[in-house]
Amino acid sequence: MKRRMINSLLGVVLVVVAVFCVPLALIEKQTIVNAANDRVDAVALRVLGLVESRLAAGEPVSGEKFAAVVAGDDYYVTVDIPGQSQIALGHPVRGDALSATETGASGETVTAEQSRTALDHEIGNMLLLLGVVALLAVQAAVALAVWQAKRLARPLTDLAETAERLGSGDPRPQGRRYGVPELDRIAEVLDTSAERIARMLTAERRLAADASHQLRTPLTALSMRLEEITALAEDPGTVREEAAIGLQQVERLTDVVQRLLTNQRDPNSPTAVTFGLDEVVKQQVEEWGPTLRDSGRRLVIEGLRDARVIGTPGTVSQVLATLIENSLMHGAGTITLRVRRSGSSVVAEVQDEGPGVPRELGNRVFERAVSGRNSTGIGLAVARDIAEADGGRLELLSLRPPVFALFLAHGGD
Repeated sequence: MKRRMINSLLGVVLVVVAVFCVPLALIEKQTIVNAANDRVDAVALRVLGLVESRLAAGEPVSGEKFAAVVAGDDYYVTVDIPGQSQIALGHPVRGDALSATETGASGETVTAEQSRTALDHEIGNMLLLLGVVALLAVQAAVALAVWQAKRLARPLTDLAETAERLGSGDPRPQGRRYGVPELDRIAEVLDTSAERIARMLTAERRLAADASHQLRTPLTALSMRLEEITALAEDPGTVREEAAIGLQQVERLTDVVQRLLTNQRDPNSPTAVTFGLDEVVKQQVEEWGPTLRDSGRRLVIEGLRDARVIGTPGTVSQVLATLIENSLMHGAGTITLRVRRSGSSVVAEVQDEGPGVPRELGNRVFERAVSGRNSTGIGLAVARDIAEADGGRLELLSLRPPVFALFLAHGGD
């Protein structure tokens, strides 16, 4: 591309130089020739004037009387007077010459000649000057073409690299501008596309991380239920009960996946309904009972009964499961799930007897990748996000003992 730009600009300059210099050279040459002819005519007229003045005064005409007119110039002048011999001044011109002849009133004739050597030299100097100017113009055009080609080629190279990086999965915007409106517009569009792709990739990665984290708990519970079914296969009643709980876990998995996808597409479109909180609490007791027994811990339910709240049962169940799992992993002792009224809200609190949340963390435990222990730091962040998307609010009420509270809108009696 650079070579084509240089050749194009150089071709334009050469055409301009040719169109400008050739006519100028012809005009200047003709001007020089005309000026030289005028000078020869002027010499002949001056000599003729002297001759006529001498004849009118009755004085003899000789070469030394008007030799000063042609002294120092490369002229050859002859004077022909009727009845007298020819008078010659200067040296005869060899080769081509410029000539002018003037005739006086008494029949006298003056002929002046000048060698074309001086004329050819002047024309040569003029052509040389034009050639130097044309050469300088071409050199300046080449330099300008190279500079302009680099100026335009570098942005295109950068834009091509940006597009290649976008295609290879590197969506970092460059933020470069080049002072050319068209190129700056392309760069702006590419940067906007890069930012959009970066947001999409971030959202996809967050969805994958959230899904893997949020599906882990119900999958663990389902696995434990299946183990219970396997261990109690001799008791049909127990098998049916455990199978029913396993189906509930499958439904919860489906709801978790649907909730994650819904939040990914449009986090501001909750499907809230009015439901009884006791059913969700009961589900948590059934779900976490075996795990807590195996860990030598227990889950205690306290507070308000028959509370009705506004939200999505699957979402509330998912948030409470995350809080119980957090207490199981990072806490100690008895886990208490307490339900109470607070103004127009119903609050579900999860508390344990562990060391609590480090003071330097505080509410930062809800930030992604922030954890006080050796964990992913995703669970609480996802729980707060889906709680807020469902119209609720998840808060840390106390560091020691740790108390996490899910605020839900009261659904009436």
